[in-house]
This record gives sequence, structure tokens and C-alpha cells, in this order.
Amino acid sequence: MRFALSDDQVMLQDSLNRALADLAPLERVRRFADGGEQTAPDIWKGLADLGLPGLLVPEEHGGLGLGMLEAALAAEALGRHVAPTPFLSTAVLAPLALAAGSDAQRREWLPKLAAGAVLAGAAISEPIAGARDGAGVTAGGGRLSGKALFALDVAGADLLVVADRGGALHLARGAAETAAMPSIDNTRRLSELVFRDTPAEPLANGQALERLRDAAWIVLAADTLGAAQAMLDRAVDYAKERKQFGRTIGSFQAVKHLCAEMAAELEPARALVWYAAYAFDHAPEEASLMAAHAKAHLSEIGRFVARTATEVHGGIGMTDLLGLHYWFKRIGQNRQLLGGPERVREAAARMQGLAA
Repeated sequence: MRFALSDDQVMLQDSLNRALADLAPLERVRRFADGGEQTAPDIWKGLADLGLPGLLVPEEHGGLGLGMLEAALAAEALGRHVAPTPFLSTAVLAPLALAAGSDAQRREWLPKLAAGAVLAGAAISEPIAGARDGAGVTAGGGRLSGKALFALDVAGADLLVVADRGGALHLARGAAETAAMPSIDNTRRLSELVFRDTPAEPLANGQALERLRDAAWIVLAADTLGAAQAMLDRAVDYAKERKQFGRTIGSFQAVKHLCAEMAAELEPARALVWYAAYAFDHAPEEASLMAAHAKAHLSEIGRFVARTATEVHGGIGMTDLLGLHYWFKRIGQNRQLLGGPERVREAAARMQGLAA
């Protein structure tokens, strides 16, 4: 049995990391985050040229026909570069939702998604993470009404995957009103959507939503893994260069311990994310539980690495010039999106019959 990535999977991630180094350097991320841009079409076009939007789209619809492990490896690379892209909604959630749709819906949308010709947004938070402020969408007669919070990748989206309060999925081409929702992470835009008798096409029932939830949890965990690895790498590099009392700070035992502890916590988390992604396609009886464990555990480990890496940098770690805060905030937002670790663990307990 093979316990490592295949040569093709390693090449996929290496190719993405090399491309992102050119497409999304820190200066480009800073321009997006601080300049108020809603989308970064130059970055997405570059990734589309590599076939990233078609990662999960079947080959008969023009995609690559790969699996969730490849999607997780891509998300890890995107997190490492804090790239502002609509990857989660456009390349993961929309193709999976359409897989449960009709033949006509798949023929209409999947080739366009695979080619990077259209963007998708997703409003699925309420039935997964709970509603607040009266949020929640109702469906009836092919129309949607209500409010959805924390919608993902809505800016520039040509279609929206929307979950109603009952967990059924719908495909809408827009909302009556769209408003930005400020968050700590300016590399990923969140939105509030209001539907007022908005036309929509039904996609599937609540079982399909569970699959979207599991996929999103895995992708967010992988994104956190990549961001945390980037923060660890930067902390180690800084410790090798920064001098204090005539010595590099990496020679001090306390700093060595901080870096070693980050690595010791992060490395097993990588295996957890990879296995959760593998189980999504190949071990359906374990898929939901492993996705929950990956999301909850990486939320905690990511926060630990983010805090500790910033401490290794000392006072400069908090400055805008260094840019470390982009990874710090990305990890913080990933922690809460579609359920914080406490809520996700509660869901895992219910899966095992251990909670009411």
C-alpha cells in the first residue's frame, strides 16, 4: 500500500507553487487586500491556464477528472501563497453540487467552469454552521427568499450554489441584493445575499449538502495547512538571519524549541488532511468524520503556528511591512468559516452517536 503522494500529485503541487510564486507574490496579495479589489482576474486566468478550475470536473465535460486529494493539494498551495482566488466555490463546491444536478445543468455549466469561463459563488453557511440575525433561505415554486450570510466568492460570480434551511441545494444566477461583509481576512471576500422571490433551479437534496460540507471542511483545512507551513518557513528563515547579542536568534534554545514545536504539531496534521481528502473519494463510511476531524484539528494547530511564528519574529512580526498578518488572518478566517472547531467537533460527536 502506498502512503505517499504519487509522482503526478507531487508534480501538480510543485507546478502550482511555482506558478503562484509568479502570479501571487506578496506585493500582488497586498494590492488586492489593501486596494479594495473584489476579484483578481489575472491570478485566476493564470491558474485557469494550468487547468485548476477543471480539477474536479469530469473529463467528458472538459475537466481533469481528478479527486479531492488533488483539490486539497491545490488548496494547500493556495494557502501557502494566500492567493486571492474563488477556488473553493468555483473549482470545488460548484462542480460537486452540479454532479447531483440534472444532465442539462451539467452540460450547461461544467464545461464553462472547467475552462475558467465562469465563476461560481456559494451560500451554504446557515444549514451547516447555524443561522444568526434571522438569516436563512426558504424555497418554493422554483424561487428563493430570505437572507444568506458569509457567502463565498460572490464577487463576479455568474452562478450561485445556495442551500435553503432544509438543506436542499439550488442554482441561482444572482441575488436581489448583495452586500460585502467585512472580515479579518481581506484576501477572501465574504458577502451577505438577500433573495426576494428570486428564480432558482433545484439541484439536489440535503445529502448532497453534506458532501459539499465535507469538501469545504477539507479544503479549508488544507488551506490552513499551507498558510501555517508558510508561517513556519518564514519563522525559521528569520531565526537564521536575525542576530541578537552577537548570535543568530536561531542558536538560542528557546527559539529552537518554538520552531521545533511548530513543526512537530504541523507535520502529523498534513497526514490527517491528506487522509480526509482520500476518504472523501474512497472511504465513504469515514468521509464525514475525517473531514470534521481535519477541519477542527487544523483550526487549532493553525492558530498555534500563527501565534508562535509571529512570536519568533518579535516586534517586526506585527508590522504591515513584513506581511505576516496576511497568513495569520487567513488562518483565523478559515477557523470560523462553516463552523468553528467546537461546532465541528459537536457535529463529529453526532456522527458517532455521542451527542444529542
